[in-house]
Amino acid sequence: MKQIITLGLAIMIALASSAQKNVTQFLGIPVDGTKTSMIQKLKAKGYSYNAKLDYLKGEFNGREVLIRIGTNNNKVWRIMVTDAHPTRSETDIRIRFNTLCQQFSENTKYVVPSFVTESYEIKEDEDISTQMALYNKRYEANYWQVTEADKDAIQKTLRHFQDKSENEIIKMDSSDIKEGLNDILTGIDYLTNIISKKSVWFMIAEDYGQYYIIMYYDNEKNKANGEDL
Repeated sequence: MKQIITLGLAIMIALASSAQKNVTQFLGIPVDGTKTSMIQKLKAKGYSYNAKLDYLKGEFNGREVLIRIGTNNNKVWRIMVTDAHPTRSETDIRIRFNTLCQQFSENTKYVVPSFVTESYEIKEDEDISTQMALYNKRYEANYWQVTEADKDAIQKTLRHFQDKSENEIIKMDSSDIKEGLNDILTGIDYLTNIISKKSVWFMIAEDYGQYYIIMYYDNEKNKANGEDL
């Protein structure tokens, strides 16, 4: 009578089985492991490494960019991608920012976090320089990355639910259904927590009147959380 209860557990089991590899990815490379290993993998993708300045250079999403690698306890937790060529045009940076918002929203590998309630896109009449200089406004867009492991877990869960016949569900008493729903919510919370650790976001940065985009691919599992304090 409690078959539905295993639905939430199915989510957790499916994700736990791939937890080691289910982390943020950049160009298909897990944001994990050592910095040396990450540099080698990016060089294999065609990026050149400047050892003196400690960055990689190459093309990403149609732009020439500089890539820097952030680590914590000798493990990679962040890939930072910066435009190599800034612009002095507010119109250009607004279009660039809004184009990225559209590209992310149309990409099935990303979802907008549940806490976001407004559109990220910048309106045409927005005075970017004034907002940043006088009001410290931060133009930023946040997304969560959905990996193949997440999609597999969701598909397994849907199949598990679809296998339940209508008669099986009808025969359940109210306590079974309540317990089953609570278990499903637990599974969804678990899935949301996993996905939220794979944060991909970008922002407009300004330096002496020049604007550029910085993108971050963060593996929150490796991020410092005060454990060294």
